[in-house]
Amino acid sequence: MSLTTQNKTTRIGIMGFGHIGRHIYRLAMERDDIEVIAISDIADPAILHYLLTNDRHNKCDVKLENNYLINEKFKSRMMSGDNPLSVPWDVFDIDVVLDCTGRSSTRSSLQGHIDSGARRVMTSVLPTDELDRLVLPGINDEDINSADQLISAGSSTTNALALVLKILNDQLGVEAASMVTMHAYTSDQSLQDYAGKDFRRSRSGAENIIPNTNASAQWVAKVLPGFEDNLKSSALNVPIQKGSLLDLTVVLKDSALGVDDVNNAMLRGADQYPSLLGVAEDPIVSSDIIGNRYSAVYDLKATIKAGSHMIKTLSWYDNGLSHACRMIDALKLYNNIDIQNKGAEQ
Repeated sequence: MSLTTQNKTTRIGIMGFGHIGRHIYRLAMERDDIEVIAISDIADPAILHYLLTNDRHNKCDVKLENNYLINEKFKSRMMSGDNPLSVPWDVFDIDVVLDCTGRSSTRSSLQGHIDSGARRVMTSVLPTDELDRLVLPGINDEDINSADQLISAGSSTTNALALVLKILNDQLGVEAASMVTMHAYTSDQSLQDYAGKDFRRSRSGAENIIPNTNASAQWVAKVLPGFEDNLKSSALNVPIQKGSLLDLTVVLKDSALGVDDVNNAMLRGADQYPSLLGVAEDPIVSSDIIGNRYSAVYDLKATIKAGSHMIKTLSWYDNGLSHACRMIDALKLYNNIDIQNKGAEQ
């Protein structure tokens, strides 16, 4: 019997102890219902421990002893590897593997975790083919099923876009929308110009604003009916380390609606989704959002109306921490449904 159904504690494994993986570890330290049992990464455990404990925005008290990360609540076995088939998740009785490598986006790449003994796997990136479920906490909670094994928690941008668009559409009615994310540079970008697979992303991430593709609209349209052909998204990677900005322009169905109507709708949305949406009345900038756990913080001062139907909005988000929080939320959703199903069987 899984420990998840015995004592409500979810035993997780993490593959990829980068930005997202370390956030998840720290978040688990705050909770009593999640334990990080094992961590797999190709880097030196001493360096991973150093990065975990020396983030100036996220200090934590963790020791490294004999290849175990140890804190006051749990200890985590450190293993070397980035191939799901090489990690013995079954030995550690893992309920859910959180694949935070940023590379696992297909059924075949995630299935290896199941074949190695994990009961369920959740990837930190958008899928590139159909998985069992794309879960956006607060948006499509009711769609999840205890039979789901291969899951995506979307991305920070996808969660932010889905939340803001859902609120505006539910309350005011949206005909079409276009989103651009001004996104902090990512770990796969080089500091100097360096030849890669993409022309623009071969340029220095530290020196340039770099146009990039973004698949958030494609997947949000699968979750929010009616936007299959009326939602587009793109990205600009900007030379800052943390803090991103969602620029969403919507075409409202009612031309009589204006800036105040949109702002009031978002204020009501913050009441409806108190753990997911914040609102900013102050003139904040990107560094002010670092450490914020909301999927999005709506900027009330930035709303603009152009013409009769078009409204431009801005929403801020910490693209690392907010996404780790939504992955934890998704874990809780599945933990709850597993417990409910187990109770129904008894």
